[in-house]
Amino acid sequence: MKIISRLRILVFFLICSTAAKAQLQWTETAPGVWKASAGTPEKVSLLKVAGAKPSEAAMKQLPAAKFPLAKDDITVRIIDGKTYLKFPLEVEEQIFGLGLNFKTVNQRGHVSQLHMDHYGGKDDGRTHAPVPFYVSSRGYGVLIDAARYITVYAGTAVRVDTKHPPEVIDRNDKSKKWDSAPYSDGMEILVPAAGADIYIFGGPTAMNAVQRYNLFNGGGYLPPKWGLGFTQRVPTLYTQQDILREATEFEQHNFPLDFIGVEPGWHSMAYPCTFEWDGKRFPDPKGFISSLAQKGVKANLWLNPYVSPKASLYPKVKPYSGSHTVWNGLVVDFTMPEARKLFKDHFIKNHIAIGVSGYKIDEIDGYDKWLWPDVATFPSGTSAEQMRQIYGLLLQRMTDEWYREQNTRTYGLVRASNAGASNFPYVIYNDYYSHPDFITALINSSFIGVLWTPEVRASKTAEEWVRRMQSVCFSPMAMLNAWADGTKPWSFPEVEKAVQDVAMLRMRLLPYLYSTFAQYHFEGKPPFRSMNLVDGFAFAAQESGGKLDATLNPYEAKTRADLKDQYMVGDNLLVAPVFAGETRRKVYLPKGKWYDFYTGKLAGDGGVIEVKAELDKIPLFVKDGGLIPMIPARRQAPKAGEVLPLEVRHYGQAPGTFTLYDDDGTTFDFEKGAWSKVELKVSKDKKGEMSTPPAGKPFSYEKNVTWTFMTR
Repeated sequence: MKIISRLRILVFFLICSTAAKAQLQWTETAPGVWKASAGTPEKVSLLKVAGAKPSEAAMKQLPAAKFPLAKDDITVRIIDGKTYLKFPLEVEEQIFGLGLNFKTVNQRGHVSQLHMDHYGGKDDGRTHAPVPFYVSSRGYGVLIDAARYITVYAGTAVRVDTKHPPEVIDRNDKSKKWDSAPYSDGMEILVPAAGADIYIFGGPTAMNAVQRYNLFNGGGYLPPKWGLGFTQRVPTLYTQQDILREATEFEQHNFPLDFIGVEPGWHSMAYPCTFEWDGKRFPDPKGFISSLAQKGVKANLWLNPYVSPKASLYPKVKPYSGSHTVWNGLVVDFTMPEARKLFKDHFIKNHIAIGVSGYKIDEIDGYDKWLWPDVATFPSGTSAEQMRQIYGLLLQRMTDEWYREQNTRTYGLVRASNAGASNFPYVIYNDYYSHPDFITALINSSFIGVLWTPEVRASKTAEEWVRRMQSVCFSPMAMLNAWADGTKPWSFPEVEKAVQDVAMLRMRLLPYLYSTFAQYHFEGKPPFRSMNLVDGFAFAAQESGGKLDATLNPYEAKTRADLKDQYMVGDNLLVAPVFAGETRRKVYLPKGKWYDFYTGKLAGDGGVIEVKAELDKIPLFVKDGGLIPMIPARRQAPKAGEVLPLEVRHYGQAPGTFTLYDDDGTTFDFEKGAWSKVELKVSKDKKGEMSTPPAGKPFSYEKNVTWTFMTR
């Protein structure tokens, strides 16, 4: 017995010793990207499910990057079937990313469990895109490629063996330096699996790290031109005649409309779904789609993927479905090719072949009380936890492939996403409805390779209505979601013109927006981006002391203020949304001179400015030398083959350049080289010039450009 006990003790110490000494071996797997495997990574991972191929040629165009961390300071331990990771942090280092957060930007000092869920009002990791990727203000990124509920301690826990222990403060002395969350030099991550692949993305800037991450995942998605127009989602039980009448109303009000969202009533049964047209509300689906097309409008169909017992697909997919239902509908195991094939055949025959332009994929995020539980099983052997983390990726990839096979671009909405999704044609949305938090989420989406859009559903006042409409017109999808309220852009007549003006401004800016999305695809730059990714921006998170309170704040915790209410669209345009009730707002300008978009007047030279909140305008600013290409106002995005007048606005006194991108706007032929890039250039003496478009390639603009010099 003594020998057995000694053997047990020896084995225990060997396990502890091995865990303590584990060293990651880093291999440069793409330009500026290093990979290491901790323990035994699982067969199912986020990047494997997403299936993207790195855009290595584009990654080689980025500045050279060195491994950004001290390798000896990165530790891994495998204990009790779980992986414990630690990465070093420096004193002033800020951390961004770690999922789609709605209230905070700098995540240092936070504890999160990255868990796919409907956002519940807290930045605790439960969100629609719990991407286990973070970006450092020091100019690098880290991805943990595991489809698990990953817990992250972002500089919140102090190890006994830390190299940089915090100062020990006696709180009894009433020292103001005492902090309930003392400084930690560690980023610690717990993966509930016996291994994981880890990727480190070099800089040298935070933007370069984000670019590498997006390009590693195939580059950002380039939407069809119509996808950047305006969309209206109609009430749930609208018939095909109701929808056609609504499209006509948009024409009568001269309001932009490129695609309509058809909500659950198109199904013969919804919650769960049949994916089959209701014969009463939609007696002629093909004719309906054709009639919309004649108005220049496309149809996007709502669905959740749970299969109704009344669906023709039900008996076919039942063998490939999980042990639990959602709303009595089957949860199909889309990791299985047989299941994907059944869905593909049905969707192409009944939807895509008659002209449906895309989908809104709803309710694949949570809540726990109605989604499949973690005790569910799936025929492929994929665990319920893993399925929770990857389901949004599976559906995005599957539907994207259907359209790629048709050589037709799509653009839609989804409620769940994760790492590796940059090149998918989907924008995240949710049922939350805080206007300020919508903007913070838009900012945070730029760190994690996803697109997020605010939306407008309803408002209590005309002021709130126009403010929300202004924000959606400067987001990845300009959307009014009237599924429940039946609202229309002109629901508040007193601000109808202001709403129409900002919608038409978005349409005028399509050359700028489309070129910015091309940057996303070819260069990895997020089209809508945090100020923390902008060169010359020096805003630092500010901490404010907490007031001691016996019940509300017994540890006198400090709060942290982030810049979470302004952002960049592309390289040149700064957007500072205004919220209902505000009469003025502060704007933080990066280094250099910035000019008012509307007047061309100097707004400020770096630093902080305060602007008046005019009801009919969202504050917009252009950097010195910035060029903004625009087209005349129009209701719908340009069609393939159209040739349009082009106005290029120049702001400030500095010379400037802009790369104007174009292709046919609808197919994937651009991936085979069928695209154009021309250089727009303004010299010191304010002379404008456009380079010659390449012969034989799509180019939608007249060669005689109107140059408008906004700053006199």
